[in-house]
Amino acid sequence: MAQLSGTTATYDSIGLREDLEDVIWDLFPADTWALSNLDKVDAIATFHEHQLDTLDAATTNKTVEGNDASFATVSPPTRVGNYMQIATKYFLISGTLEAVKKAGRASEIARQAMKKMRELKRDMEKALVGNQGSSAGADATPRSCGGMEAWIPSTANSGNALIATTTASGASTAAFAANVVAAPVDGATTGALSITIFNQALGEAWTDGGDPRVVLVNTTQKTAIDAFTSIATRFVDIDRKAQAVIHGAANVYVSDYGTHTVILHRYMRTSVVLCLDPDYWATAFLRRPKMEELAKTGDGEKRQIITEFTLISRNHNASAKVVACA
Repeated sequence: MAQLSGTTATYDSIGLREDLEDVIWDLFPADTWALSNLDKVDAIATFHEHQLDTLDAATTNKTVEGNDASFATVSPPTRVGNYMQIATKYFLISGTLEAVKKAGRASEIARQAMKKMRELKRDMEKALVGNQGSSAGADATPRSCGGMEAWIPSTANSGNALIATTTASGASTAAFAANVVAAPVDGATTGALSITIFNQALGEAWTDGGDPRVVLVNTTQKTAIDAFTSIATRFVDIDRKAQAVIHGAANVYVSDYGTHTVILHRYMRTSVVLCLDPDYWATAFLRRPKMEELAKTGDGEKRQIITEFTLISRNHNASAKVVACA
């Protein structure tokens, strides 16, 4: 139907009030498993050190009667450490913006403080679980802490870092040396995660004395684990008339080496699966996260959110990883 001639419509009017919801629909994926769950300790220097040790391999131990004692030099513990990394977020809000009436928030400073703190936590999480090597830094170079990937070493598919396929040539992670851990070298090719290599990684950690009860994966490797044919189906007793629940994902994986919680992690690399004993990892803080007001130099409010932290690998042999996954 046609509009009647002479009709004044909204298109012709001036002064209509806006229809703006008084809320901001945030999409903030800020889940940080490592930062939230690992032990937290205080540090007093920019290089945080600790010692780790292992038992000698079990041997056949039998002695003749009347044997005199003989001695061998005992093995000292290994001294390792990680550098403190400074992480920051900044924001500057004009005096006018803070004063005007705004939709969805009363204070822009308060909102940005919340938002930037969440962003900082995500940056820290990425450093803790990732493939970043450690570095002492310099006057013009920031220090960096080595992440979990860098602390679990292997070469030629030996040790606690397993390669998803034997064709992934060149994949390696150097052990701690000269006070640093280096970033892992990815293989030239990739292969699909298999149940065989996954169980082997869990077995390596268990054999060394660990309990790799937490598995961190991204969406790609979570889908691969869900597709393992040996995943057990969980049955829940329900009334005959009630609807059944279908579980299409494996949040708990049971192997010969224990029960493992599979955690979907947003900041894991696609090519890596971490099998962790959380008792042997911690976060150390030289300065815990805090917000500071910076000197005022104009008509605005300056804020800095800052922290200084590092990852503690109490004993990397308690964990394992699978690398070069498709």
